[in-house]
Amino acid sequence: MLDPKLLRQDPDRIRTSQRARGESESLVDDAVRADEDRRAAIAEFEALRAEQKDLGKRIPKATGDEKAELLARTKELAEAVKKADAAATEAENRYGTVMAQFGNLVADGVPAGGEDDYVVLETHGTPRDFAAEGFEPRDHVELGSLLGAIDLERGAKVSGSRFYYLTGQGAELELALVNHAVASATRNGFTLVIPPSLVKPEAMEGTGFLGQAAQDVYRLEADDLYLVGTSEVPLAAYHAGEILDADKLPLRYAGYSPSFRREAGSHGKDTRGIFRVHWFDKVEMFSFCAPADAAEEHQRMLQWEREFIESLEIPYQVLELAAGDLGLSASRKYDCYAWVPSQQRYREITSTSNCTEFQARRLNIRARFADGTGPVATLNGTLCAMTRVIIMILENHQQQDGSVRIPAALQPYLGGRTEFTPVRAG
Repeated sequence: MLDPKLLRQDPDRIRTSQRARGESESLVDDAVRADEDRRAAIAEFEALRAEQKDLGKRIPKATGDEKAELLARTKELAEAVKKADAAATEAENRYGTVMAQFGNLVADGVPAGGEDDYVVLETHGTPRDFAAEGFEPRDHVELGSLLGAIDLERGAKVSGSRFYYLTGQGAELELALVNHAVASATRNGFTLVIPPSLVKPEAMEGTGFLGQAAQDVYRLEADDLYLVGTSEVPLAAYHAGEILDADKLPLRYAGYSPSFRREAGSHGKDTRGIFRVHWFDKVEMFSFCAPADAAEEHQRMLQWEREFIESLEIPYQVLELAAGDLGLSASRKYDCYAWVPSQQRYREITSTSNCTEFQARRLNIRARFADGTGPVATLNGTLCAMTRVIIMILENHQQQDGSVRIPAALQPYLGGRTEFTPVRAG
């Protein structure tokens, strides 16, 4: 949620952000009116309530006609206070509904435009020249079959499209990645957390996943619970309603959990393989920090993502997303795209977002700072989304005979093995 003071003091700043996101600027006018109506309704209620309390003090001392008049006024006030209270509540709810529609303020310098208007900031590594090596690269589906690592057919049989089994060497690879990601995160000061994957509506709403992203969320109606699409949700809600000790910030958590996504808007996209699936495991970084430190913390998270990708010896690019492609909660967002040899292009494998105070306001997470108590900033960053990283390892480290070289960083978690070997004839 945006700072209410900003709406009153600098509504044009919000209009600029709305315009950058491609969202309605008239919503700012609606919010200004709703705020004025809310404050007027609250003032009316408080004035009537104050008069009611004053009468309550005067009646015991009054006599005769004066007392009768005061009692009559008391009856009138009781009804007026009741109506004013209801009006104030209604105005408060209307204000809250309007304010909940705003995305976070877009940070200065974020590129303008939509999904295709990202800016490539850096390119690391050089894609292999498979033609010079004398063979055509296989895609991860074929490699997964040769290695006995990915079973798409049985995944579809049991659960439907966009599901899969990781088997044998594929399952071992995921566990190696989990261990490597956890080791990386804890080395960088994160506390490991295995959070719940089912959360209450307040957690989803507080993190901004029931707005524009609602179509991709799985809901268990009988229990009024949601399956999370990322452990960002339970990690953000971990300190909901709490006042933190500013001296202990930043608080950094690394969540390992499954992620569930309906992929409702991706019909026909990436239907082959495990790039875009309904469920995958992920290690996610999350940080609570002082708002003044959020920009630096964002750069640190991006650097930790870079280091992890580089440890897997995969070519990649760093992108800054345009304002129109930011999620509801993000003020600025960076993605890392890794090279996919079979597609001859870079594809997203990580992202990191600075959500400033937006989620903390919605979840009522504050800290005691030197200048008073106020909301903290929250940031999130993918360290390892398993299925996509598995794709990158299989395709980038494949060899002509169908085997796959294991990056040195993962070998300690795989008994010192240096390659995955085919179990089926090519």
